[in-house]
Amino acid sequence: MLLKRQKSEINLNPIQRGGILTKEGREALIEFGDGYAIYDISPGLEIEDIPVIKDFLEKELPEFLESDIAKFTLGAREGIFNVMHCITKPGDTIIVDGNRHYSTITAAERCKLKIVEVKNSGKPDYKINVEDYEELIKKHKPSMILLTYPDGNYSNIPDAKKLGKIAGKHKVPYLINGAYSVGRMPISMKKIGADFIICSCHKSMASSGPLGILGAKKKWEKILFKKSELVNKEIEFIGSESRGTSVATLIASFTKIKERIENWDKEVKKARYFSAEMEKLGIMQLGEKPHNHDLLFFEAPVLYEISQKHKKRGYFLHQELKKRGISGIKPGLTKNFKVSTYQLTKKELDKVVSAFREIIEENL
Repeated sequence: MLLKRQKSEINLNPIQRGGILTKEGREALIEFGDGYAIYDISPGLEIEDIPVIKDFLEKELPEFLESDIAKFTLGAREGIFNVMHCITKPGDTIIVDGNRHYSTITAAERCKLKIVEVKNSGKPDYKINVEDYEELIKKHKPSMILLTYPDGNYSNIPDAKKLGKIAGKHKVPYLINGAYSVGRMPISMKKIGADFIICSCHKSMASSGPLGILGAKKKWEKILFKKSELVNKEIEFIGSESRGTSVATLIASFTKIKERIENWDKEVKKARYFSAEMEKLGIMQLGEKPHNHDLLFFEAPVLYEISQKHKKRGYFLHQELKKRGISGIKPGLTKNFKVSTYQLTKKELDKVVSAFREIIEENL
């Protein structure tokens, strides 16, 4: 069976835009695409002991994240589980934000933890007030707290630094889920005051996947990287979670990743422009305003109204956009949907707005 993607000229998919490979990353993917080809660099060594990878893990990544230590994981959700599994015990309580990813909940359930959520402000902003953590910390004495920064639905950016001060005051371990921030925008674990930071390389770091990064303070090193008593391997990471190809693409893309975060203000400006243009069509952005991230959640009553009368129902939007060389919105969605403007040009964004305008005018 030959698998083929449905490629398009413009891809709006939020989980793909930050992971689009650089030219260098694509070359690395071809070079190291064969199973375990990464070992050909230094035969006989474990992946994380290969000199170029070891140097990347011990120097470049901690410097980039402003963490003390860094470790590859299979992805953000696996990194979250790794931390929970290491620093909590069954029956403990953790506090998470109400905009958390579903995998935060499944990871906690897998660790048999009690979950307390900080509620968001509700429609239309869905904001998280980090000050709400403090009363819950006093009440529940959690083993750790987690903040999604930003969340994958509304992409709100809560005051992570203020929460860091609250966590420090109450001496509770603090984890930042940076799946949609690290690699797209400037972020510092140290300045935030977090104990851990989780990254998704295939979502936001121009890498093939699955691959994640866990950054942490030095104080957690012995707990996270504890070795087996029977074999010389780390228990929590089952020796090594990463197998190589995705690591090669990350290292190859890394110079460009560091360069692109310097343009974050421009990315935010483009997202705000696109949001304003879409709202002129009756497609309203939910989440905080002015918006501070490239991921945008839209509510589109005008498109939903069309879908109720169209012979292709909710699938008409996906098909109409596809005709115009645009993809990334899930088939069947019209009432609400998510898009990302990351690294798209103003010309491309104008093309997308024009496509929506045409679709509405032709079908109303």
